[in-house]
Amino acid sequence: MSLEAQLIAGLPHVQAELRYLAPMTDRPRNYADEPPAGVSRTNTERETHRVAIRNLRPIATRLSLDTHGIAHVQHRSAVRDFYDDEEVRRVYYAEVEQVLKQVTGADRVHIFDHTVRRRIPDTEDYQRDAPRQPAWSVHVGHTARSGPQRVRDLLPDEAEELLKGRLQVINLWRPIRGPVEDAPLAVCDASSVAAGDLVPSDLVYHHRVGETYSVTFNPAHRWFYVPQMQPEEALLLKCVDTAANVPARFTPHSAFLDPTASPSAPLRESIEVRSLVFHKAA
Repeated sequence: MSLEAQLIAGLPHVQAELRYLAPMTDRPRNYADEPPAGVSRTNTERETHRVAIRNLRPIATRLSLDTHGIAHVQHRSAVRDFYDDEEVRRVYYAEVEQVLKQVTGADRVHIFDHTVRRRIPDTEDYQRDAPRQPAWSVHVGHTARSGPQRVRDLLPDEAEELLKGRLQVINLWRPIRGPVEDAPLAVCDASSVAAGDLVPSDLVYHHRVGETYSVTFNPAHRWFYVPQMQPEEALLLKCVDTAANVPARFTPHSAFLDPTASPSAPLRESIEVRSLVFHKAA
């Protein structure tokens, strides 16, 4: 066993359930918005697996986006109200851009959206007039195909030149309130994910069809979380990397219920920012 494997195996952990894609023959499909009348929101079934989710803190400085698809950073934001979309775009986007450039050495960062989530028990995601809920299924938000396609969609005049270099799609996730006990974020070591675990899936909007990865269970997956995470901390998750020579290219993640959380813990509130991260061709 390698030194890293020994360190990971010895980390404190919780045993918790994660929802993976059950094997299926059809292409997975999920509606992001209200589906047409008579059509189900998804054609998928999920299967639950109990896994060890390890405390990331003792090895945080050893984890990197290129090796594991994960980075843990300290960052205090100047944003006063993360529920104010205008303030988030005006203040927070510039902060996130600087963090991403510092961590990755990127030449350019293009932030294309953000999502605020506030958990309300027994509420379905996309329920009318309800806030976005945590994502409870193991997934990757973009794929090897849809990452570059987002560049073409959002930056059409520059896309082909930008795609001559390296593209990464990176999410920055942080709590709005802390410490987080309810519905923390579990992140999988991308180097423990086999290509066959990733299943391209349609994400259907009213105006377009995106593509994400659903994920099937593999006992080799190594899962991490940051217990008692505070708003002054953030996790970077690499969803896509067009560089084929790095161990970590696609990073699955999911919310989970921590069995050690206090029943009176405040319900999770969080924000994630999604970015296209560009590196010029050598």
